[in-house]
Amino acid sequence: MADLAAPRAGHLGGHAPIEHIPSLPPLIGDYEERCRRFTWEGARAWLDPDPSGHVNMAHEAVDRHAAGPLAGVVAIRFLDRTGEATELTYAELRTRTNVTAAALRLLGLEPGDRVCTLLPRSPELYLTVLGTLKAGGVYCPLFPAFGPEPVRERLALGRIRVLVTDTLSYTRKIAPQRASLPDLEHVLIVDPDEAGAPTGTTPWSAALAAGWAAYDPETFTVAPTRPEDPALLHFTSGTTGKPKGAVHVHAAILAHHVTSEFALDLRPGDVYWCTADPGWVTGTSYGILGPLSCGVTIVTDAADFEARRWYRILHDEQVTVFYTAPTALRMLMRAGTALAREHTFPTLRHVVSVGEPLNPEAVLWGLEAFGLPVHDTWWQTETGAIMVSNYAGMPVRPGSMGRPVPGVVAAVLAQGADGRAAVVDGRVEVLTGPDEVGELALRPGWPSMFRAYLDDPDRYAKAFADGWYLTGDLASVDADGYWWFVGRADDVIKSAGHLIGPFEVESALMEHPAVAEAGVIGKPDPLAGEIVKAFVTLRVGYEPSPGLARELIAFGRHRLGSVAPREIAFDQALPHTRSGKVMRRLLKARELGLPEGDLSTVETAPAAATDEGATT
Repeated sequence: MADLAAPRAGHLGGHAPIEHIPSLPPLIGDYEERCRRFTWEGARAWLDPDPSGHVNMAHEAVDRHAAGPLAGVVAIRFLDRTGEATELTYAELRTRTNVTAAALRLLGLEPGDRVCTLLPRSPELYLTVLGTLKAGGVYCPLFPAFGPEPVRERLALGRIRVLVTDTLSYTRKIAPQRASLPDLEHVLIVDPDEAGAPTGTTPWSAALAAGWAAYDPETFTVAPTRPEDPALLHFTSGTTGKPKGAVHVHAAILAHHVTSEFALDLRPGDVYWCTADPGWVTGTSYGILGPLSCGVTIVTDAADFEARRWYRILHDEQVTVFYTAPTALRMLMRAGTALAREHTFPTLRHVVSVGEPLNPEAVLWGLEAFGLPVHDTWWQTETGAIMVSNYAGMPVRPGSMGRPVPGVVAAVLAQGADGRAAVVDGRVEVLTGPDEVGELALRPGWPSMFRAYLDDPDRYAKAFADGWYLTGDLASVDADGYWWFVGRADDVIKSAGHLIGPFEVESALMEHPAVAEAGVIGKPDPLAGEIVKAFVTLRVGYEPSPGLARELIAFGRHRLGSVAPREIAFDQALPHTRSGKVMRRLLKARELGLPEGDLSTVETAPAAATDEGATT
C-alpha cells in the first residue's frame, strides 16, 4: 500500500484538542459506555413503536408530538426575505400535512409514487415533504437553482408523478420540455397570483382546498408504511454520467433521530437552524425530519447568504444549535471576526458542520466568533445520516471528523493502486494500525443506509465488498480512535510514489493569514507523475501577486515539506457544488483542458485564475 506523504490536518500547526464544557449535559453521555450499550433495535423505543410493525417518517417527525405535550410548541418558524415570520405549531403542522396528504391522494397518488418539489424554502415545501410521506409516496427534492436540463433529467430518471413548483420555475424549466416527461401527471403551482397558473397545471391553493374538503380528522390515517418501504429518493451526481438516485426507506427516521440527538445534541426546547437547502439530503435529513423527530423548533430562512443577516438570525431567533457548511463558515470568516463580535449569542451552545471536511482554522475561528468550537460531522447521501461526528462534551481535535456514531461499525481497508479498497478474491484487508491510510468502509446494518441506486443494481452491487459498504473516501484512525479524512480516492494526488491528500494541503494553506479558501489538485509532471497545484482565494485586504504566491509556496514547504504545492494560482471564485464542496475535479478538468462532466450541481462558474501565481 502506498503511504500518505502529507501529515494529517489535525497535526498541522500542532493544534491541541479543544476541551469545551457544554452548558447542558450532552445527550450522548459517556461515549465509550454509550457505544457498549447502544443497539438500533433498542433505540426503536425512543420513537413511537407500532405493534404491527409499521413506521412512517412523518408520523415520527410530527404526529407523535402533536398528540402530546409539544402540541402547542412551534415546530417551524419560516423567515421570508423581509424577515417576517410565519409559524406552525406541531398541532397545526399535523393538520396541515394531513390535508396535504389528502390532496395528494385525491390526485390519485398511490403508495410508492414519487413527488418532487422545485421550490425555495417556504411552508409549501415542508408541507409537501411531510404530506407525501403521510400519503405513502416517495419524496424527491430538487434544488431550486438547477437549470432546465438537470431538472428534466431528474424528473425523467425518477419517473416523478407530481411536481410542486412555482410559476417562474415551471415556465422556464418545465413547460418547454413537458412533452418529454410522460410520467409527470400533475404540476401544482405555488404562487401569490395562482389565478394565473399556467395551462396544464393546478394552483396549490385549489389542490389544498380540495384536500380540506375531503379531510376528516376522525377518519384520516397516515399510510401504514413498513420499515423497508421507500420514502426518499436523493439524486447525487458522479464526476461523469447521469445522476445516481439513492433510495432510502422509512426505517431511516430512526437513524435521523438518533444522530440528531447524539451528533447535534437536539432536545425539546431547542431552537435549531440548519442552513442547508431542503433541495439536498442534509436539508431533508437534518433540516426537516431529524430535528422534528426531536421535538425542536426549526428556523428556516428564505433569503440568500449575507453575513450580517445570519448573525442577526442567530441572535434574534435565540438559536441554540447551528448546523452549517464549511463553505458558509469560510464566508463568515472572510467577512471578519469583528462583524461577529458586533453580535452576542447568549443562547447558542453547539455549532456543527456538514458537507465537506472542516479545516482546522474554521474550528478555531468558531472560538473567536461564537466562543464555541465548530464540531465536524461526516456522512454521505448514501449513508442517509451522520456516521462520524465530534460530539458535545468530547474534546474536539481540529481537522478530525470525530468518532463513529454508536451503532455504526467503521473500518479502514487496504488500498490498491487506484486508491480504492483492494479486493482480492472477494476479500478485503482491514487495517488495524494507527494512522494507516485506506478506504473508509462501513458495515451495513444502520437504518438509514440506502437500499438501492434507482434502476441500477450493478452500480449498487459495486458499492459493496466482503460485507462492507465502500465509501470512496480515504481516511485514517489515530491511536485514540479519532478519524481523519484524507480525500476522495479519485482526488488523491500520486506524486513520486506517495499519495498526497488534498485536504491536508488545503488546510495547511488556510493557516496562512492571507488564505480564505484553497482547492488542490494533482498536475501531470514527467518526473514525479504529478505535482501539487493550489488554487487560492484570498481574504479581504490581500491582493494577488507573484510575491504572495512565492510566500505561500514557502509557507507550504515549511509546513508540509516536499509535498507542498509547487504551483499557486489565485481564484476568488472557486467552483463549488450547490451543497458547498470545492469541486477539485472541475479545477483539474479546466487546468488540463479535459471534459468537465456533469455540471448540474455547480453553484457558480468560477472566475478565471489570475496569472499572478508562482511555480517552483
